[in-house]
This record gives sequence, structure tokens and C-alpha cells, in this order.
Amino acid sequence: MSAVLELEDVRSGYEGVEVLRGVSFSIEAGELVTVVGPNGHGKSTLLRTISGLVPLRGGEIRFEGRALDRHVHHTAARGLAHVPQGDMLFPQMSVHENLLMGAFLCSDSTELARRMDEVLTLLPKLAERRNQQVSTLSGGERRMVGIGRGLMMGGRLMMIDEPSLGLAPIVIEQIYEVIAQLGKSGRTILLIEENPARVADLADRLFLLDNGEFIWSGPPAELLASDELISAYLGG
Repeated sequence: MSAVLELEDVRSGYEGVEVLRGVSFSIEAGELVTVVGPNGHGKSTLLRTISGLVPLRGGEIRFEGRALDRHVHHTAARGLAHVPQGDMLFPQMSVHENLLMGAFLCSDSTELARRMDEVLTLLPKLAERRNQQVSTLSGGERRMVGIGRGLMMGGRLMMIDEPSLGLAPIVIEQIYEVIAQLGKSGRTILLIEENPARVADLADRLFLLDNGEFIWSGPPAELLASDELISAYLGG
């Protein structure tokens, strides 16, 4: 396997506050890697730094062997899709229009149709809601639109930030069934999640982020078997 994404001693933050404090890791092609950790300790900042939304203060980020340009549209054009935390959709537009926004860089009508067919097959509920205004959807349906929009980019790495946030347990199960299908299809995925138990059967590797630093990494079963780590960093 070859590294799709590599971070070396990455530091970043906001307005004089350093959030990431020297993060290093890599993701191989076809892996599903999950970053877990307490709220407010840098998980979302990690994705935002990779995609260029937060300035890089130190270190290096390489995508498919080359340094990432710090302009967001260049990062997207390289094939890195970022599904942000929460909805972040266009509420007055239809499901179909929101999905098309994910493919704004695609000028090939045949490829665009292929991507749309793939998304609607994977997420049949969106096919039913295709012409419905996004503001009228349920929370779970909006989350599916967000994932679908990310898939429409046709990227080679998909970053998904806390897809379970604010959803009912039964809806979370549905969302993670979709992510499981994406993983089985061979996609390379970087996933942010607060609860490691949700990804126990999905993730190839877990990274535990605390106070802007990785303090542990390994198979999900090892973390879940450590009462000490769970109690100290993940609230019991």
C-alpha cells in the first residue's frame, strides 16, 4: 500500500492559540482511519488544517506524495473531499442541487451522471427526496446529503467530521451503515468520531487525540479494552 495522506509535525490554530501541537501520522490507500478524543481538543481543527481552512503554522502535509497547496479550492481539485461537522448545506436549495454543488469541479457530463447514480444508489432516501428543499429534511437526511455531496467530488480521500453529532441512535446506525459500505468499497477515509465503540468494527486504526497531540494509536479493540484510556480521555 502507498500513503495517500502524510502529516509530519503539523502545528496549527486560531488567532494566537495553538491547537495542534506537532501531529504526525499517515493513511494508506484503502484504509479507514478514525481519530477519537474529547470534545474541544483539536479533532475538527485537524481536518480543517488538512483541507486548508485553518493556517498551517509548522510541519508539512503531503497528499499522494506532494505537499498540499494551502488554497482550499486547490486541495479539493487534488481529490480531497471534506464533509464538515454539522449540516453546512444550502437550505433553500433542493437535494439534487446540493449534490451537484459537490461536483462543481467536474465538467464531464458522463462522469457527473455516473457519480450521481452512485450516490443515489448508495443513499436511496436521497433519490426519494431528490427534488425536496433541504430545509424540510430530517437531521439524518441532511447528514446523508452532506455525505452524498462529499462523494460527488469524486475524491481519492474522504474526510468525515463527526457524522453522528446530534442524531438519534437509530439514525446514527443508518449513517454508519453507509460509512461501512464506503469502507468496504475500498475508499480511503479519515473519520472523526467521539465514541470509539461506533467504529470498533469499521476502523483499521484508531488515533487518540488529546490537547492537540496524538497520545495513542492502534487497533480499535486495544483502545476499547483499556479501561484506563477510556476513563481518562473519553469519559468512562
